[in-house]
Amino acid sequence: MIKVRCPICERIMEGERLEWPQFPFCSPRCKQIDLGRWLGEGYRFPTQRDSAPDTDDGTDVADARKLP
Repeated sequence: MIKVRCPICERIMEGERLEWPQFPFCSPRCKQIDLGRWLGEGYRFPTQRDSAPDTDDGTDVADARKLP
């Protein structure tokens, strides 16, 4: 017996896993939405480069402060 929520629409899915053939999604629609997010690069991990602004010469702002 499972009782989880669909990660896309958050619908509660209760019962046996065989009752939910698209598990961990509740429907083919939610499964397709998730695939679209992956292919459209909607799921990303932030990197240090993304979070820190760069200067015009290609060095990081923190590195530029250390220069004489």
